[in-house]
Amino acid sequence: MTRENGLTRPGLTRQGFLGAALTAAVGGGAAAQGTELHRRPIPASGEPLPVIGLGTWRGFDVGAKPAERAPLREVVATLLRQGGRVIDSSPMYGRAEGVTGDLVAEAGARERTFLATKVWTSGREAGLAQMTRSLQLLRTDRLDLMQIHNLLDWRTHLPTLRDWKAEGRIRYLGISHYTESAYDAVEAVLRAERLDVLQINYALDDRAAETRLLPLAAERGVAVLVNRPFGGGGLLRRLAQTPLPDYAAELGCASWAEILLKFVISHPAVTCAIPGTADPGHMAANLRAGTGPLPDEALRKRMAATLPG
Repeated sequence: MTRENGLTRPGLTRQGFLGAALTAAVGGGAAAQGTELHRRPIPASGEPLPVIGLGTWRGFDVGAKPAERAPLREVVATLLRQGGRVIDSSPMYGRAEGVTGDLVAEAGARERTFLATKVWTSGREAGLAQMTRSLQLLRTDRLDLMQIHNLLDWRTHLPTLRDWKAEGRIRYLGISHYTESAYDAVEAVLRAERLDVLQINYALDDRAAETRLLPLAAERGVAVLVNRPFGGGGLLRRLAQTPLPDYAAELGCASWAEILLKFVISHPAVTCAIPGTADPGHMAANLRAGTGPLPDEALRKRMAATLPG
């Protein structure tokens, strides 16, 4: 890890080198283009994940018409072509799990994707039924990550997730939330239970997770997936007519979206940001944010202090 002019340039670890070699071998495209995504290890295993993934909320809740699915097919293709892997979904996202499963299967890309979803119901039997249905919709017999969403009935579901992990039906388990008012409860579970992953909201204008949750996740060896890295969308809309700051060129950013993502993934506790999109061009821009220099701590503070209205 080196620093230069307020930027952090991540060095390539042995795991990162092996990941780059694998990406090149399967034709992922990113290494060949000289724009390889940075990777961060999942602390529980050391498995490296690309720092930019894909969320499927709203955008993937579509029907089977070719015109509806064509842009999403290209979103997934862009993710994989540029070295991404992580696709996050949920039973609460309407038809998104089924669409995701179909598109990944059509691309023959199951082994190149890291599929994550959630359980969000009460009761053991209801949880088992929902998770089994997710496996079916995602067209796989093993999920990479299952998360207890919003901590709903987590004491019931966590033993089930541990059983599924022991049986090989899931590879990692975790919790997810997006409401700051629940952070005390999230912190309590993080301290009390052994988890692999925390999914939480974090953005340049939503930094409450910095106070306790991100440091605690690092301390406890828990990977962090970041949802809402654009502040739920409102921040991007507010910045649409604002000129890019002077440091944009130093970071290699051509848009506010790239700047916002670079801020998020530059936090050392963050493993992967999962912005949602149904636009292939936006997917490509998001992935560009995961390459090149990242802001160091001094620049991060400046970014937070000078965020336009």
